[in-house]
Amino acid sequence: MHAQERQQRVAELVADAKAIIAGRSLSRDAVGAIAARLEALAAYSHLWSEAEFRSPTDVEREQWYLVSEEPDRTFALYLNAMCRGQRIPPHNHTTWACIAAVDGCELNTLYERLDDGSEPGKASLRERDQVRVEPGRTIALMPDDIHAVANLHAPVIRHIYFYGRAVEVLDQRLVFDLAAGTCERMVMDTPSTR
Repeated sequence: MHAQERQQRVAELVADAKAIIAGRSLSRDAVGAIAARLEALAAYSHLWSEAEFRSPTDVEREQWYLVSEEPDRTFALYLNAMCRGQRIPPHNHTTWACIAAVDGCELNTLYERLDDGSEPGKASLRERDQVRVEPGRTIALMPDDIHAVANLHAPVIRHIYFYGRAVEVLDQRLVFDLAAGTCERMVMDTPSTR
């Protein structure tokens, strides 16, 4: 329905992101500028409709769609649709990442790592902030930033995620267990649909 317009606007986002990183190198400022471009793309809600990206069932809980990626698996864009009550535990990305809302509010809880990471499998985190990612408000994350996400209220929310590298190739990500004080390699539970 809107595939051609979506393809054009995504190509513009990728070109902008490449230019931003080339001009400023990888910094929080650069990733914030990319997040602003992603927010503008998310505002075209007709590009992310139920008709083209079906919502997850109550059993599935979450649905990932790979919208675009470069041939070398960089600059990967996804649509994520998440049911109410779905939570993703604290994790890092090992690449830059931006999230913008198409519809609904995704609560992002940000953490600070207190230990130095020298003891494998052990980790101590402290909550440092919460960010409500909703229309008009994005989040930009650096490779080592740690966050957890949740949909607490809406039946289904839709957000677009933009990563420096595709999540399918991020094999060094960590997921953290706050209560146990542990961490382990993160395996993506919900495969993305192409």
